Amino acid sequence: MSENMEHVRCLIIGSGPAGYTAAIYAARADLKPVMYEGMQPGGQLTITTEVENFPGYPKGITGPEMMEEFKQQAERFGTQIRFGVVTEVDLSKRPFIVRADDGNTLAAETIIIATGASAKWLGLESEKKFMGMGVSGCATCDGFFYRGKEVAIVGGGDTAAEEATYLAKLCKKVYMIHRRDELRASKAMQHKALNTPNIEMVWDSVPVEVLGDNSGVTGVRVRNVKNGELRDISVMGFFVAIGHKPNTELFEGQLELDEMAYIKTKPGTTLTSVEGVFAAGDVQDHHYRQAITAAGTGCMAAIEAERFLTS
Repeated sequence: MSENMEHVRCLIIGSGPAGYTAAIYAARADLKPVMYEGMQPGGQLTITTEVENFPGYPKGITGPEMMEEFKQQAERFGTQIRFGVVTEVDLSKRPFIVRADDGNTLAAETIIIATGASAKWLGLESEKKFMGMGVSGCATCDGFFYRGKEVAIVGGGDTAAEEATYLAKLCKKVYMIHRRDELRASKAMQHKALNTPNIEMVWDSVPVEVLGDNSGVTGVRVRNVKNGELRDISVMGFFVAIGHKPNTELFEGQLELDEMAYIKTKPGTTLTSVEGVFAAGDVQDHHYRQAITAAGTGCMAAIEAERFLTS
């Protein structure tokens, strides 16, 4: 054992709405939680500009501001928040041994995993440039800002079809860009998307550049994969729906994961396959993926951790 071994009752790995909410509840229950924020402190919300659907913020709030408030609230009750990344975990026995990139080794009686998921991106330079200025990875979060406008969405699976249908209710027109000549989505979702009058399919095409200026996105340039032809489509919003990847590499082979590598939790709880380890937020939820649902599971995880420690 390392000489830096530190004993903690409740270790929270990851921040964002799930991690910070777990920290608030755990701190108020006197579990003296220690949190490692991870590579993206505040999680996916830090790349969301306006958040208008979180109760209690009638005027809306930016994602980074909201996460700063969550963080301050967690600290107010005594959470020790550390900027750093957990690099290694051993969940084979309690206390769980955890190593972080700040050189610390911790022995944790309980662990709450809130490492979230990352949206998969196309990897275009221009996509990064206009992130939060018209480029989004979440239609339910940001669709409202494009009410009455024309937008594009890239993807061909269930998420893309669902988000395109959602956007179609708000937007004047939705261009759905897919690299093949048929969708991968389930038959029901395909039927919905293909029969929505203001969704126009852009088949056999891949986006090669997001176009824009100082005000944000103005269009997208696509290339036809069959004939190489380029086409510019004028849009104000560009949504990427090619899937999410849960940040679970650290737990592979130690916790039960589903076929998409999300952490499996016992229905209606945050209990994982290892007693004393709890999972909250997008790392175990690929269905809702909202700040409010992540916060809800963060609360559940802290209550379950407290019950586990006192039982």
